[in-house]
Amino acid sequence: MSTRPFTIVFALYDGMTQLDFTGPHEFLSRTPGAVTLVASRDGGSVKSDRLEFGGTVPLTTVSDCDLLCVPGGLSATAVALDRVFIAEIRRLGLGARYVTSVCTGSLILGAAGLLKGKRAACHWAWRDLLPLFGAIPQADRVVRDGDIITGGGVTAGMDFALTVLAEIAGADVAQAIQLGLEYDPQPPFHAGSPQSAPPQVLARFQATAAPLIEKRRAQAEEAARLLVGDESTIGAISV
Repeated sequence: MSTRPFTIVFALYDGMTQLDFTGPHEFLSRTPGAVTLVASRDGGSVKSDRLEFGGTVPLTTVSDCDLLCVPGGLSATAVALDRVFIAEIRRLGLGARYVTSVCTGSLILGAAGLLKGKRAACHWAWRDLLPLFGAIPQADRVVRDGDIITGGGVTAGMDFALTVLAEIAGADVAQAIQLGLEYDPQPPFHAGSPQSAPPQVLARFQATAAPLIEKRRAQAEEAARLLVGDESTIGAISV
C-alpha cells in the first residue's frame, strides 16, 4: 500500500498575479498530511506582477502530483504559447487527481487541452476566451466539473482554495483553517463584479483593459491553433 503523501503542485511563471498563487497557497499548504511543491518551467526565481519568488523547482523534476494548480496573470495568454511549459502542464494534469486554476490560469489549462467540454471559471473580463479551447465558461466564483476545479478572478482564489480543502480534507478541516486565517470578508464596496460595480467604475476598468483585449485574444487564438496542431500530431502518432 502506497504511503506517498498527497502532493500539491503550483505551476508558476513570470508575470503571474501573485495573489492568484499566494492566496490559495496560504490555505492549501496547510492541508494535513500534504506536501506542497512550487514549480516553474526552469526552476529558480519567478517574477510575478508584484513580487519575486525564489527556489521554485523545475517542472520536469516533478514526476506526478495529486493536485495541480495554475494561477492566472496578465501574461497567461503569452505563457499559453510556451509549448515547453504547456507540455509540462498537460503531462502533470493528465495524471493528477485534481486539475485546478485561479483566474486566467484556466486559459493555460485550456491551452494544455485539459478543459475540452468542461465547465470552467475565469476572470470575468477574459471569460469569453475559454470557448477557444473548447471550454464552457461559467460566471460562478468557483466551478467544479468532475476533477476540474477552477476559480474566478484573483480573490476568488481563496473561495476556490476552501472548496478544494473541503474536497480533499473535509469541511471541518477547511473551516478550521478558514477560522485560523480569519477569512471573513466584509468589503467596504460592492464593486467586485461587473454586475455590482457602479457604471462609472466599470467604465473606468474597461477603458484600462481595452488596450489588452486585442493582444490577449490574438495570443489565445494562436494558442488554440497550436493545441489543435499538437492534438493532430498526437493522433497521427497513435494511429
